[in-house]
Amino acid sequence: MDYDAAKVKDLIAKHQGLQKNLIALLLDIQECFNYLPADALRQVAKGLDMPLIDVLGVATFYRAFSLKPRGKHTCLVCLGTACHVRGGPKILEEVERRLGVPAGENTPDGQFTLETAACLGCCAIGPVVVVDGEYHGHATVRQIGPLLARAAARGPEPKPKPKPKAASGKARRPARKK
Repeated sequence: MDYDAAKVKDLIAKHQGLQKNLIALLLDIQECFNYLPADALRQVAKGLDMPLIDVLGVATFYRAFSLKPRGKHTCLVCLGTACHVRGGPKILEEVERRLGVPAGENTPDGQFTLETAACLGCCAIGPVVVVDGEYHGHATVRQIGPLLARAAARGPEPKPKPKPKAASGKARRPARKK
């Protein structure tokens, strides 16, 4: 979707124009446009009555935000220490070869964005590749082609589903064994 000032205005209103809702607002804008357009960031700064540099500071600090359009699918390769020693760089090379772009770029057709991470926190199952939010542990170079083909075949990246909450709104602890 192209930038739409009316849509951003509606999102600002949804978040009541409160600065404390900045991150949630930016997440909504990114969900709408698949990135954070510069004009939207200026509109947010004005709508929340805060300096643009503060909005940009948040938008560039968090890895979840992107200031440039992203592909319909994302492929994230972990290059943390455990993944690195188990073949992460070879997996990244294979993904780059298959997609035809280096890490940090989108494919020319806009289908994929290739990213790397310093660590995804799942070292025991490294090397790890995340395709459209789906983690693939103990990944091998041979698995890359089928993983990318499946992602391309299923259409745009699915939206994450909200996690169910306990009836009380608080997480429940499992019962203790006696």
